[in-house]
Formats: sequence, structure tokens, C-alpha cells
Amino acid sequence: MKKIAVVGATGYAGEELIKILLKHPACQITYICAKIDKPQKFSDIFSWAKGRLDLVCDNPDLKKLNQSAEIVFLALPHRTSMEIASDILKAGKVVIDLSADYRFKDVAEYEKWYVVKHKDMANLDKAVYGLPELYKEKIKNAKLIANPGCYPTAAILSLAPLLKEKICQAEGIIIDAKTGYSGAGRKPGNDPFMSQINDNLKAYKIDAHQHSPEIDQELSNVAGESVKVVFVPHLLPIERGILETIYVKAKSEKLKAKSLIELYNKFYKDAPFVRIKNEDEFPQLSDVQNTNFCDIGVKVNSDGKFIIIVSAIDNLTKGAAGQAVQNMNIVCGFNETEGLL
Repeated sequence: MKKIAVVGATGYAGEELIKILLKHPACQITYICAKIDKPQKFSDIFSWAKGRLDLVCDNPDLKKLNQSAEIVFLALPHRTSMEIASDILKAGKVVIDLSADYRFKDVAEYEKWYVVKHKDMANLDKAVYGLPELYKEKIKNAKLIANPGCYPTAAILSLAPLLKEKICQAEGIIIDAKTGYSGAGRKPGNDPFMSQINDNLKAYKIDAHQHSPEIDQELSNVAGESVKVVFVPHLLPIERGILETIYVKAKSEKLKAKSLIELYNKFYKDAPFVRIKNEDEFPQLSDVQNTNFCDIGVKVNSDGKFIIIVSAIDNLTKGAAGQAVQNMNIVCGFNETEGLL
């Protein structure tokens, strides 16, 4: 039985982690903490946890954390994990970080987009990008896993087969992405943000979102050449889920959707959480909400010049907590799907 700590337990991703871990047959949650006004039982904060997790949630205490757990999930805001990850790693723990603090190999990119000096360069170099479908072998031996962002998870999984096999152009990729409001994190009461999205749909951070360079980094690794996408995110008036529609230029006008679907199925044959739709079938959010699946549909447009990919994930599971547990399963040698189906 693995002893687990969740730091940032009261946020959307932290709460989702706890829900998943409570179902996991090989895990015991032994320590939880968050930025909190006063110590409280977790079950007093979230009534659904009554009788399931009555641990006291307090502000972080690294000494208690390191004494209590073997695996530590950091479900913290960006710029915060790098303040504490080093001390946890020195204590011999496995750290799975859900923030962006260890995702970038080019520290200048991180500092540009997150507007802060990185404080843990040594571990930045050691971190493994935690997308199991591409990096499973590296994840197996990792001590520090940088869990991918939610938008990048859907985008990278959608495009990796095409770029790896040189079927599409590396330039001119357009990603139209829509997410539920939980992607912005849990906000205090009476937050004006909620009134902005009620019965509404809006684009934000147009071609200026911090997930753009993360997508570029990983797609460039897959393609073996520079990839810079045009990425436009939108906020949906729903709690959870991401739907991305992606447009790429085909290198050949003789492509057929059937052959592309065969390519995707072959590429993801060992990926239990990627499901490829049949020809002329496409994902919808209700297919993936509250699951760790990424569903992908592919179409070639009528003149054969463009490939259109539609993908869907749940931003709190495959886009955050579920993927983090998937990474833990790989590190621990558990079945990859343990606790997630």
C-alpha cells in the first residue's frame, strides 16, 4: 500500500485527485494540506468525503509531509511547486507536479510566460514530461514528473501521429479549444469571473495563452522540427471538459480518413486511455466527462488539402488529476488503468 500526500487538496484538481485515490486499491492517503485559514477535517470542507476521508487539512508542513508519505502530488498554482519540490525530492519521495513549474526544458520560455525567475534549475533538468502515451518508458524511472497541462494533453495526443509520420505540415496548425470553467481553478465566493461565463461563450488570451509554448515544445519533439501553433482558447459555461478542433495542412491530397484512423489506432495501440472514433464519428464532451479518456476523431476535407481533428478530454481527469494518477501507476508498476476505470 503506497502512502500518498496531496498538497493543494482543496482546489479543483486536488479534490479530484482525492476522489480518484480513495478508489485506488493500492493507495492510502496519509497527508493532505492546502492554503487554509484554519485546520479542518477534509470531510468538513467537502461533505461528500464524510466517512471516507476525515484527515485534517492544514497549511503545508514539509516535515510532517515527508514523514507521512512516499508519493507526493503537488496540486498547486503555477510558480508555487518550485518553492517546495526540492526539499521533498531530497527526502527521497516521488513528486508528481500538476503545475507548469517543471514542464519546460527551456527555462527562458518558462520565465517569459510565467513572469517569474525559476528557483529550482537543478530539478528542472531532471523532470520528465508526464504524457504516458509518449513518454511511458521515461516515466517508469522518474522521481519528478511534470504533469502536462490540460489543453496541451488534448492537442499533443491529437497531432502526434500526424507529425511523427510526416503526414501534415508542421506550420499553419490552428487549434480552436474550448474548456469548462474549472480549468481556471477554484475561485472564492462572489467571484465576478462566474458572471462573465454564465450563459455565455468567449475567447480569451487569443494566441497568447501560456499553454502555447508547452504545445510547441512537445510537438516539436515529436516532429523533429520546429512547430509553432496558433492556439485560441474559449471558456464554456459548463464545469468540466475540453473540446479541441484542430486544422492542419496535409502533405498529400490523396489522404483518406480511413487510412488516418488506421494510423491513429496503430500509434495508440498500447494507450488504454486513447480512443479513436470510427470514420465520420467525432467526440463530444459527454463521452469523456468524469473519465480519464481522450477521444479523437479525424476527417479529411473535401479537396484533400486539410485534415481536421476533433478531440475531447475531461480537464480535471485526463487533463490533470487522472493523468497524475496514471503517471503514479506507471512509476509504481501498477496496472496503468488502476483506480481510473
